[in-house]
Formats: sequence, C-alpha cells, structure tokens
Amino acid sequence: MLLSVKNLDVRFGSNRVIDGLSLDVEKGDVVAIIGPNGAGKTVLFRALLGLVKYEGEIIWPKNVKIGYVPQKLAVARDFPLTVKEFLDFKNSSEEEIFEALEEVGFLKSQGQRQMEHQLLNARLGELSGGEFRRALIAYALIDHPDILLFDEPTAGVDIGGEETIYSFLEKLHKKLGMTILLITHDLNIIYRYASKVLCLNKEKVCYGLPKEALTPQTLEKLYGAQVGVYEHSEH
Repeated sequence: MLLSVKNLDVRFGSNRVIDGLSLDVEKGDVVAIIGPNGAGKTVLFRALLGLVKYEGEIIWPKNVKIGYVPQKLAVARDFPLTVKEFLDFKNSSEEEIFEALEEVGFLKSQGQRQMEHQLLNARLGELSGGEFRRALIAYALIDHPDILLFDEPTAGVDIGGEETIYSFLEKLHKKLGMTILLITHDLNIIYRYASKVLCLNKEKVCYGLPKEALTPQTLEKLYGAQVGVYEHSEH
C-alpha cells in the first residue's frame, strides 16, 4: 500500500470541502480523479501534500517521495528565470537534471547534453504551454518520486500538446513503475490511461475500475445531469 486515506474531512470555516473520504492507492496505480468544479479535487491534493488542515488520516510509507505538478503557475513572458535556473532550485546534480529533462523529451540523447541547448536557456515565460508543462514535470521528477500528483495535465496546453502530455504520463508509468494521481475532466482519456477512477464531489461517489465505476447513474449523481460516456479505443 502506497497511500491510505481514512475518513478525510477538510473544512474552510463552515464550508466542508471534503467529507469522509476513504481510499487506498496501491503502488503502480494510475488513479484519475474526476468531479465538477468545487468538488474538492485540488483540495485533496493539498491535503495529501500537508498544505491544509484536515481531520482523519493520511498514511504514507516512511520516507515516501512525492512529486507535484500544479494546475496553474502563471509566469510573465519577461520573467528572467530560465529553464535551467528553475530546475537548479532542486539543488540536484547536473546529471539528475539532465535525466529528468530526457524523461520528458527535452533532450533526446547524451550527445545533446549541452548547457547551450536553446530550451535550457529559454525563459520560462517564452515556452509554449506544452514546453512549460514539461519543465514542471521535469522539476517534479528530479527527486525520483514514488508518486506523482498531477493537477489537470492539459491545463494551459493547446490541443496539439494534449496527447504528448498524456503520453509522458503513460511512459513514466510503464518505464519507471511510477504511481500517478491525476485530476482530469476528460472522461474518455480515463479508459486509456487510468487503472482506477475516483469520482469526487465533496464525498466519494465512486472508486474503482473505470469500466465498472463510470456508469451513467454514477455520473448523473456526480454531475447532477446526464453525461455521455464513450469508451476510448485501445491502442
């Protein structure tokens, strides 16, 4: 067991954002978290990271390493920090930084390991949405985390970059055996990438295999209206 959540409650004043949530995540799981806006999805991540007060239990193994990729991180175009300078904040070796960059596709081979690489020296604000997402993923991967929390993988990414971001996640899971928790609004993509799905609307509406959990009745309860579900074809 990599993560066990028991009877989790999160309140902001009188507003209960998460109510009695319990779930277990096994090593190697890819868990998609879905629900309407305001359902508590990002708050759940903040609780798992210890950034908000909560009641109940969140049980991690000793010395677990957690990587986190936020949904939004606004960077002005003229912000002076380069990709390399941003990654240097992890105080990791150059070798670890380059390994992370290779994992996300910034550098394709040993022969390209040059500090003059245009993407390394590019300002963060000059990157495309997909490139910026890769930089954030690389930052999260430098510490070789046991689990990656990914809030809205395609937020701020144009349509052409969405498949690339999900392909990265699939590669990380298959190559590194990494456990991934991702928040998404794309129901179809869940069938292709997720081993489990958590339906969350302040309380747990469903949790289990996507093909079993994502019923029309469950989605109507989750979103308050009928939602069409079309299973994504396998590749």
